[in-house]
Order: sequence, then C-alpha cells, then structure tokens
Amino acid sequence: MRRAMAEAEVGDDDYREDPTVRALEEAFAARVGKPAALFVPSGVMGNQIALRTLAVSGTAVVAGARHHLVSYEYGAAARNAGVQFHSVDDRDGMLAASDVSWALAAASHHHPAVSLVALENTHMAASGAPWSLERLGDVCAAAEAVPVHLDGARLFNAEVATGIGAAQWAAPVTTVMCCLSKGLCAPVGSMLAGPTDVMEVARLERKRLGGGMRQSGVLAAPGLLALHDMVERLADDHVRAARLAAVVADRWPECGLDPALVRTNIVTFAHVDTAGLLAHLESCGVLAGTIAPGIMRLVTHHDVDDAGVEQAASALQGAPT
Repeated sequence: MRRAMAEAEVGDDDYREDPTVRALEEAFAARVGKPAALFVPSGVMGNQIALRTLAVSGTAVVAGARHHLVSYEYGAAARNAGVQFHSVDDRDGMLAASDVSWALAAASHHHPAVSLVALENTHMAASGAPWSLERLGDVCAAAEAVPVHLDGARLFNAEVATGIGAAQWAAPVTTVMCCLSKGLCAPVGSMLAGPTDVMEVARLERKRLGGGMRQSGVLAAPGLLALHDMVERLADDHVRAARLAAVVADRWPECGLDPALVRTNIVTFAHVDTAGLLAHLESCGVLAGTIAPGIMRLVTHHDVDDAGVEQAASALQGAPT
C-alpha cells in the first residue's frame, strides 16, 4: 500500500481531476451496485454527509439505540444535520420493521416526522452481527418513501460471513457507506455511494465539512488495493474472533456472550471491572477497549495473527476477575 501511495497518479480531486480517486469511486460504486460514489476521509464523515444530504433539519432519524450514528459520533448528527434520533431496540443488531412503521405513524400524533431510516451492518455493538437479508428488506419496505442510509463500515465483513454480496446488501437502501480502513487495511478513507443526484449533493456537503481534498490519489491508491485484495482475508479475522469469543464465554459464563453469535471480527461482552481487565490485558501485551460502561470490546484485524490471538486468549484466561 505504501508503494502504491508513492506511485499513485494524482490530480486535484476538488476539481475531479484525480484519476486514482475517480477509479476508486467507480470501482466501489460497481462493487455495491450504485450509480455513483464519493471518497471521504472517514466513516464518520461519510455518515454525517449522508445525514446532511438525506435527512431534513427538525425531523427524526430512526436508528438502533446502539448504532454508531447514535452513540459513537459525539452528537454530530444534532450539530451537523439538526436532526434528532428516534432510537429503537437493536439488541440483536437489527431493527424491527414494526418499530419503523410505528415511528412513521407517530408523526400523526405530535411526534417529529421521520425523514431518514439509518441501519448498521455489521452491527458493532452486537459483536459485529450481520443482518438477515430478509429483515433488511422488511425494514426498507416499512420505510416506504423515506430514504434509508446503511452504515456499512464493515459491510464486507457481512459479505464474507454470510456469502451475500455487498451489492445485495446495498440494493434496498438509498445510500451506503463503507470503510476502506479497519479490516480492509487502508491507512485512510471511506466510501459513500448512492444515486448520482444524491452523490452530487453529497460532494457539496463533503466540501462544507472540510473534506474536499487535493492530490488525494495518494490515499485512494491503497483504497483500491483494499477493495480488490483485502476482502477475502476477512475470513481469517472471523476465525480468530470466534476463538476469543469461546475463551470469553468460558472464562465469564455470566457475561451474556453467546459465542455462536460472533460471526465476524468483533467480540463484545459485559464485565464488572473493565478498567481492571484492560490493565491486566495491557500488562500481557494485549490492547482492548470499551464501548460503554461495563462493556468490553475485542477486535481482530490483519495485524493480529494466530500467535497474537493465542496471546490474547491466554491473557483472558488468566484474568484475575
């Protein structure tokens, strides 16, 4: 990827003159089955651009209570798009079509009108759970004329875990965002795709958020490699995460983790002393994190090999509490 960055053919992407960025946008749009795509610096910016493009200020966005858009973007939706969330149960990583229908109907009963439905696949907080394609279709149908945005930061993990192609996941939604970093290993960048007219507005919103870049082909070049060469290897991350999930469930049977539900590269579980567990793991050379009070998160990726997973497994098994 560093070699590709050094050798990238570049131009001024703010004027759409960077051939490497254009190639990446075309490749991603084709991969997810959308007419057009936009290269953005980060997944958060991609989500925020989608909100600013599709949602209407002063309305509600239906989303899962633990979605990244809701809980992990520091209130950006309120600041950037002037919307509020109508958050619904997403404990299994998915939304219920009936909850979306209720939110739309509630507008006739003094509730805010709904201008967007937002989904997340895979669902980070639910141990990286992929959606059911049937459930996704049901939710999109329940949205009726309201646009749907899919936060697919790890959509290719869902593709590898389920055998359902990214274009199938993206087909019923209006816009889809994917990260080229994370498991796909690019150093920087995410993609937003959707209808051509929507992407034209999104390009303007990217500029308004300070995301217009110049010779960004140096960043798009590793993105192309990520898209072309790094998707199939995600299966290795999934196998390693399953190993950690089994260890966690055995060490803390009361933590609420069902290893059978860990199908991608994330393991989340409850723990009574997350600070103590983090310190213990770090003392063993293992870095982990938290996503909420009392909730741990372990993530596997390209730089965690089998030896690293066994090191983490040993540290977990030897945790004092």
